[in-house]
Amino acid sequence: MTWRTANVGRHVLRSGICLGSYLGIYLGVVSCVVFAAPAAHGENLPEALAKAYQTNPALNAERARQRATDENVPQALAGYRPQIIAGLSAGLQSVRNLLPDNTIQSANLKPWTVGVTVTQTLFNGFKTANSVRAAELQVQAGREALRNVGQGVLLDAVTVYTNVLANQSLVEAQRANVAFLQETLGITQKRLNAGDVTPTDAAQAEARLSRGRADLNAAEVNLAISQATYAQVIGNAPNSLRSAETVDRLLPRSRDDATGLAFREHPAVMAASFDFDVATTSIRVAESSLMPTITLQGSASRSKQSDPTLGTFGTDQASITGQLTQPIYDGGMAASQTRQAKEIAAHSRQVLDQFRNQARTAAVGAWVANEGAKIAVTASESEVRAATVALQGVQREAAGGQRTTVDVLNAQQDLILAKARLIGAQRDRVIASYTLLSAIGRLDVKNLGLDTPDYLPEVHYHQVRDAWHGLRTPSGQ
Repeated sequence: MTWRTANVGRHVLRSGICLGSYLGIYLGVVSCVVFAAPAAHGENLPEALAKAYQTNPALNAERARQRATDENVPQALAGYRPQIIAGLSAGLQSVRNLLPDNTIQSANLKPWTVGVTVTQTLFNGFKTANSVRAAELQVQAGREALRNVGQGVLLDAVTVYTNVLANQSLVEAQRANVAFLQETLGITQKRLNAGDVTPTDAAQAEARLSRGRADLNAAEVNLAISQATYAQVIGNAPNSLRSAETVDRLLPRSRDDATGLAFREHPAVMAASFDFDVATTSIRVAESSLMPTITLQGSASRSKQSDPTLGTFGTDQASITGQLTQPIYDGGMAASQTRQAKEIAAHSRQVLDQFRNQARTAAVGAWVANEGAKIAVTASESEVRAATVALQGVQREAAGGQRTTVDVLNAQQDLILAKARLIGAQRDRVIASYTLLSAIGRLDVKNLGLDTPDYLPEVHYHQVRDAWHGLRTPSGQ
């Protein structure tokens, strides 16, 4: 649905004073602006959502966290790759040898040694394979967490956008109400001077004007707060916002469909599912510490002037060594880590069930709230129509002397409150539709069709997954 703007009409109290006759009153309606009219070149909701998706600090921080999580995979893959270490040592050495014939042999040496060692792990109890698997699952969980944060940012953007629209409309409505009450008070004072009404009528009109000014001030405060929040979430101050629409076309057709989609597709549930897989894989990583390790090591070195007996001038060495180690007893460390991993897996399973229940409950709540918002809008529109008719009737009766000034003020206040409730209901209607879309896990750039490139975390993942070296990030940092 589209938020529309009600025309603002105002009929001013008019009175004529005649001897022996009652003052006729024609009191009209100050119609409340339901929402700001669409500006010719204003910012619409999809544009605001696209800006928030691009620039929101919370979302960008989560993207950076995900890029850091991607690096867990090449770190785990390093276990398959050889480890190469080069060494160089050099120094000064003074040697003084006493020979059997009581002669002394001395020399000042400058020994140095250079060498390289290559170590390749052949088997480590499948620790590397399981570590890689766990790292990849962490990446999957991180992507779902990123998607969940993205949903939250987009929903926040919808909320702040509609809040600004609603508060702008309320401010305009309260300004019109204050102007109406000022004119009413002026006419009532003229009638008081003419002896047509009592001081009580003037005091009532003055009290209503004071209340109207207080309501206007409160509306302006709320508008300023909502504008500041808009700038925080969207990245710029609101400027000529256009009307907002619901996303009913993207919503499920029944409550059962909504709960089923939330149970299967909500990013929080998906992330918890991957976390459970990480925890179960970590059990096998911990168990690998109890299994044998086979390594192959090759080394080569050259040293000069390193023999203090002066028997040789230099030495070249090369070797290839295989090594098998089997832990026998480590004080219970590996066993404790394995038990701990099993308990963490049990905890992750409970967390997964908890998130599934929460997603199901949230989907039911969002569905009911969306359906209730539809009813609230219809009821508020009916209330506004009825309040308008009632005010017009009170006006006519007041003109015939059957109603007092306070009756007209009460009827007008009822209409203003009804319009305010309609503004809130229409705002809640839009937010509720987006909330339901978020509850089923489909509030994203692709489904909304926003005019902005979708952030694809897998691009960075593939850039770094098989990187064997390099200190710079893909972005050049």
